[in-house]
Amino acid sequence: MTKPPLRHILIVVENLPVPLDRRVWLEATTLVKAGYQVSIISPTGQGWIEAFEIREGVHIYRYPAVLEGSGGAASYVKEYSSALLHWFRLARRIWRENPFQAIHGCNPPDLICLLALWFRRKGVAYVFDQHDVCPELYIVKFQKRGIGYWLMRRLELLSYRIASIVISPNVSFHDIAVARGRKNTDDIFVVRSAPNLADFKPELGSKFDQVVAKTLLGYVGVIGQQEGMEHMVSAAHHLVTVLGETDVHFLIIGFGPSLAEIKQQITKLKLEDYFTFAGALYGPALVGALNAIDIGLAPDPCNAMNDISTMNKVVEYMALGKPVVQFDLTEGRRTAGGASLYAANNNPKIFAECIKTLVSNPERRRDMGKIGKQRVVCSLAWSFSEPQLLAAYAHLAAKRAREDRSVAP
Repeated sequence: MTKPPLRHILIVVENLPVPLDRRVWLEATTLVKAGYQVSIISPTGQGWIEAFEIREGVHIYRYPAVLEGSGGAASYVKEYSSALLHWFRLARRIWRENPFQAIHGCNPPDLICLLALWFRRKGVAYVFDQHDVCPELYIVKFQKRGIGYWLMRRLELLSYRIASIVISPNVSFHDIAVARGRKNTDDIFVVRSAPNLADFKPELGSKFDQVVAKTLLGYVGVIGQQEGMEHMVSAAHHLVTVLGETDVHFLIIGFGPSLAEIKQQITKLKLEDYFTFAGALYGPALVGALNAIDIGLAPDPCNAMNDISTMNKVVEYMALGKPVVQFDLTEGRRTAGGASLYAANNNPKIFAECIKTLVSNPERRRDMGKIGKQRVVCSLAWSFSEPQLLAAYAHLAAKRAREDRSVAP
């Protein structure tokens, strides 16, 4: 049977609502501008509660999210089994309304491959957009291997096996797709997570400029188990009480399952006056808040997962000319270069010392900010990722055409 041309793409994402997931949203809108029809299945959350809406030409179907909890493996079983049922329900609805030719799965979890496997019999291709490496993520969350780890390895291998193409966010993930996934390099495309410079422009900050402190330190991202927020709070305590930098303030943008624990830690250390929690911000509100900060913080600790991951927040800080403080990660250095200071050994005290270095030296901050901005403009902006994404789909279309010719009588 001849496959229909590649025109309608179904994107499935589980861990963030769309368009709050900025990578997925840039991918979707880029594909729409290129002439594809795009539908997205995503959870609700953080104000994005409509079951269906059309935004910038993208059809978004949302399902009620079961929030990630801290109850161990059982909470993930509940979260992912609920998501899986909603994916199948909504995918069948979308198929009836307008059949799609590809499922673009954004992990975690790698369970999206089960949906792709079901629709494979209808000639639907699978695009594995590997946001995280789930086996390593499992180790970070549970501090062990065991049955869960090996299940993650099996699901990852199945995802690679049925994927016509793999989209990797950096070189480290590309190399894993080759070595562990046994994928042909021709079928792997590196599409870096990056800001759209049309939206991320250095300009006057938002109301957070009014924070009464000499230096405003900022964090944007998920407040979860593997993001290292507890290290940042410990660094703040050392910065204020030991290093004597009291004319500072921390602006936290984001949400996540560890928010209550982080607030408890702040209260225990008597740092409430030094922290403002802005919640989830999107679009101009996010850019305005990031423009208000003086230094961007990325406290993600070095571990098997983070060392090979590219942190969106780091590139976003750089796009706005903000210097960065982060722990010493392989992909972190590849991304930021001279735009960042790097704290060794996951040590909050060293992290605090790096912050103090920049707080004390505005001229160095400006120089590092210029380096970061230049790196984004010259190689890291979304305008450099966009052609890679479109090339991936052109390659997929060509593969489908070749497969049709190979089975033609």
